[in-house]
Amino acid sequence: MITALIVVAVIVLLIVVWYISTYNGLVARRNNRENAFANIDVQLQQRFDLIPQLVSVVKGYAAHEKEVLEKVTNARSAYMNATSINDKVQADNMMSAAMAGLKVAVEAYPDLKANQNFLQLQGEVSDVENKLAASRRFFNSATKELNNAVQSFPGNIIAGKHGFTTEPMFEIAKEERAAMSKAPKIEF
Repeated sequence: MITALIVVAVIVLLIVVWYISTYNGLVARRNNRENAFANIDVQLQQRFDLIPQLVSVVKGYAAHEKEVLEKVTNARSAYMNATSINDKVQADNMMSAAMAGLKVAVEAYPDLKANQNFLQLQGEVSDVENKLAASRRFFNSATKELNNAVQSFPGNIIAGKHGFTTEPMFEIAKEERAAMSKAPKIEF
């Protein structure tokens, strides 16, 4: 009788330990994902701090490229006003598209491309873009780990009871994906 009680107590204890460790694992993965996005946020903030400087330099050369500059400014504002991770992802996609338009506009001004201030800012933006790409990969990795834990048995039982859901990856916008599927034109 006592051994049966000990066996039942051990089984209950193992279930409680498993439940707590699974829940804590889900919390840790969710926090890791949020931390990964915070890293993206830091890089985006640095990018957005550089953009007004870059726009000012470009404005001096490209006064008639007003529409491109407005898109960059509007995308920057959209990001600053975004409140959720998903809103920020959408705003960043807008910014990436606007920055691509800015790069195209800059190509039309050989003097601008040789300007020291512009070259320095362009180098800084390029560095931030590389850091952003690394941060996005880390974010998607953290999101994948969370989603795997939320969807896998038996963790999905605990995840469902405590409101853990699968989260979206940081992906490029559909319009950009279509444009990227085409081979680039290389001109000399």
